[in-house]
Amino acid sequence: MLTSTLMISCGMFMELKKKLDTLKDFFHGKKVIVAFSGGADSTLLALIAKNEAKDSLAVTVDNGVMPPEFMKNAQEIAQKIGINHLVIQENFLDDLNFRTNPPNRCYICRKKMYQQLEKLLSDYCYDFVVDGTNISDLMEDRPGTLVNIEKNIKTPLVRVGLTSEEVRAILHKWRVNYNPSTTCLATRIPTRKTITPQKINRINYAENFIRNLTSLDVVRVRDDDGVAYIEVGDVDKLQDNVLLDSLNFELKKIGFEKVDQNIGSYADSKKETVVYRPCKSEKNRIILEIELPYQLNILDTCHELESLGEVKCSPEMGIVRLEFDGLSITLFAKGKIVARGLKDQKDGKKLLTLVLPCIRRQR
Repeated sequence: MLTSTLMISCGMFMELKKKLDTLKDFFHGKKVIVAFSGGADSTLLALIAKNEAKDSLAVTVDNGVMPPEFMKNAQEIAQKIGINHLVIQENFLDDLNFRTNPPNRCYICRKKMYQQLEKLLSDYCYDFVVDGTNISDLMEDRPGTLVNIEKNIKTPLVRVGLTSEEVRAILHKWRVNYNPSTTCLATRIPTRKTITPQKINRINYAENFIRNLTSLDVVRVRDDDGVAYIEVGDVDKLQDNVLLDSLNFELKKIGFEKVDQNIGSYADSKKETVVYRPCKSEKNRIILEIELPYQLNILDTCHELESLGEVKCSPEMGIVRLEFDGLSITLFAKGKIVARGLKDQKDGKKLLTLVLPCIRRQR
């Protein structure tokens, strides 16, 4: 099912106008390839590329482990946008490195995808490839973002400072539909546990069964050694004993030994975690604290931060300090960021949009 439901006020949209104008300028007159999933981020990029670029091509890689409706939705959205759309098929389960499911599985996946796009870039003389990584994504554990840096994949949503929430709000304002579920089924299997066609098939069957039974858009069934962990966007839809009995019976019938439910919604685990608290030494000022779910490459991060202000770097201690605009920001190798002297949360959000793109994570 396609969706675009987030509300946006006129005031909020006006605040986004500058970002959107910068985004349009980025594409103007260029020949671009859009890594296209049909999700909110790539849909916004494809729409603006279609309207602003000299030439644009949306490319979707069907890696053999996507939900069946994924390709149908991507093709439908691209058609509505009016952008040229190419589908490349490659079964990643044929790759042993991917199939063994190491912790950097998403890095392997994205690298394989973008190798395909790189070839198109060269063969047809496009200027660059763009993908839908946004500012919010930089606060999550996404090893695949390393590929963007290695292959010089452009991330215009990061460049202009757009968050996931802002992207969805823009699409809602423009009445543009997108696919709310674009993650591959391999993400349902814990790392270091082999990905097999049998696991992918039963995950796919289980998610479709729950989706058809409940009409929920977002459904995840995580497969951990035969235990099915169900996560949905609205847990209230599962609070029915007859329905739960049906789920338990059906999922065990297809090979799951046990069926559990995550009592929190899937959306709960996707919220950004930023803590603001009063600054004791400065009246009417606050401190920002955030714990990123990955470790930092301090030396590389230091080099990137030099474009913002004065940097003091200690790779041995695992610390980098940035001073600019009267603010003091400290970053730690373990992923913690502390910023002092902020006026308000809006100030903190602006700071993160500047600092996060400069962070380089450890492999």
